[in-house]
Amino acid sequence: MRVVSLVPSLTEAVAVTAPGLLVGATDWCTHPAGLDVARIGGTKNPDVAAILALRPDLVVANEEENREPDLAALRAAGAEVLVTEVRTLDQSFQELDRLLVTACGLTRPRWLDEAEAAWAALPSPRAPRRAVVPVWRRPWMVLGRDTFAGDLLARLGVENVYADHAERYPRIPLDALNAAGADLVVLPDEPYRFTTDDGPEAFPALPAALVDGRYLTWYGPSLVRAPAVLRAALR
Repeated sequence: MRVVSLVPSLTEAVAVTAPGLLVGATDWCTHPAGLDVARIGGTKNPDVAAILALRPDLVVANEEENREPDLAALRAAGAEVLVTEVRTLDQSFQELDRLLVTACGLTRPRWLDEAEAAWAALPSPRAPRRAVVPVWRRPWMVLGRDTFAGDLLARLGVENVYADHAERYPRIPLDALNAAGADLVVLPDEPYRFTTDDGPEAFPALPAALVDGRYLTWYGPSLVRAPAVLRAALR
């Protein structure tokens, strides 16, 4: 079987589980390290012709990360496209099983069972801390409703201030973020790369938790270590 992945998380999931299946991935697919496959552009601007030239049996996509016109062009050319939807942790486990076991015909990987066990073993959170969770600046954008990262944070005892916002990634002025009644600000290093010198200074009254964006936003083998890594960062 020949698989092309347009989603970094799913690239890692396929490559770790069955390295020989993957023949193409995006320029943003950085894991596993040393991945040696054809590169076919970005998640938002894949090279459709280059993908088709790889003669894939399956193209793996995600409804949030990839654009429907690109997926429609692939389908029109005869490619089979599997589109995942991942907005909660439980949904990520279901979609990973659907991709690896149902679509690719693989044995369910041990790491997927380990990831489920790691999250199931989390202690019940204490009284939640309220947080704003920026994902971009210039303009400021934050996690809103119905997001995978927001679900992970909730399981770790962090309540997203904007979890009930009408938009999934609303643009909120900085002064409104600082006045939102949060207990802390959570700053991941992707998609925007927040650092100790770029981000915390905008929230002078709030403690800042700098977190590894891969553990907060990727759904794949990183989910095994994500509970421990994120808990340590949030402390």
